Amino acid sequence: MPLLNRGVGRPTALAVAAAMGVAFLAGCGSGSSPTAPEAGDFEVEPVWRSIEHQVDVGQRPAGSPQLRKLATELRPLLPGGHFEAIPGEPSLHNIVGSLPGREPAIVVGAHYDTLVRPKGFVGANNGASGTALVIEIARTLERLHAGPHARKVEFVLFDGEEPPGERPDAAPHFYREGLRGSRAYAAAHHGKTADMILLDYVGGRNLHLPREQSSTKSLWNRVLGAAAVVGTSRYFSSSTGVGVFDDHSPFLHENVPAVDLIDWSYPGHSLKDGLDMLSRTSLSAVGETIVQLVDELRE
Repeated sequence: MPLLNRGVGRPTALAVAAAMGVAFLAGCGSGSSPTAPEAGDFEVEPVWRSIEHQVDVGQRPAGSPQLRKLATELRPLLPGGHFEAIPGEPSLHNIVGSLPGREPAIVVGAHYDTLVRPKGFVGANNGASGTALVIEIARTLERLHAGPHARKVEFVLFDGEEPPGERPDAAPHFYREGLRGSRAYAAAHHGKTADMILLDYVGGRNLHLPREQSSTKSLWNRVLGAAAVVGTSRYFSSSTGVGVFDDHSPFLHENVPAVDLIDWSYPGHSLKDGLDMLSRTSLSAVGETIVQLVDELRE
C-alpha cells in the first residue's frame, strides 16, 4: 500500500453523525439482553498461532498454490465462511464470513496475500497479523449476544491487495492494479456497508496508530473512544499520520466511512517483517479495541 500522491487521493467518506463511543451496558436477567464485551473475552494466543501458521506457509502471493491452500484452511474459521469471486481474476477469492443483522453492515477486513517481492517475504505483520485478528475478532463477537436490532457484521479477508507488477512507488497504478479484492467487494456490496474497519500493520512491538490521513475522522474518534473504554489508548493517537492507498480506499470511494489501522513506521515491505518483530500485547490491544468498537457500532 503506497503513500497517497498529493492531489491523487479522493476525498474522504461522508462523516458518521455520531459522538465518541462509550461502552454499551449489558442488561441482566432477560435472555434477550445484549452482552457487552468484558476483559478476557478476546484471546490473543489463537491469533499468535494463526500468524505462526501463515508465516510457516512462506511467501503467499495472490494466485499462488500456497495461498489457495491457505484460503481453504482460513474459510471455515469465519462464521458462515465462504468464497466470493473477484471478477476478471479467476484464481483469486475473497473469504467472507458474517454475523446476522440488519443492513447496512459493518465490515472488518484485512488482506491475506503477501508481496510478490522481495523473494522470501513472509509477511508476519503485512498480511498475517490482520488476517489472524479478523478471525479472532469474529469468534469473540460471535460469542457475545447482540440486541435484536443489531447491525450485520461482515468479516472479509481480501485477496490480491498487492499488485502482480509490484509498483508500490506509483500510487495511481497501485489503486488500479492492486486492491483487487477490496475493489471487487466494495462494488459488489454497493450500498450495503455502513462502516469499514481495516486492520493492516497492527502487530508491531512498538505499535503506534495515528489516524491514517484519508481515514474518516468521525469513525476514528469512535476508535479512540473504544480504546479509552478498554484501556488501550496508549496505542492510538488523535494525530494524523501519512495517507496510504489501502483496502479501505475503495470503500471511501463509495462514500462509506472507513478507517485504516496501520503503523506506517513498521518495515512492512522488508524481509525484517518476521515473528520476532511482533508483540502479543499489541495484537491484544487492537483486538480488544475493535471488539469494543464493533459491539458499539452494531447496536
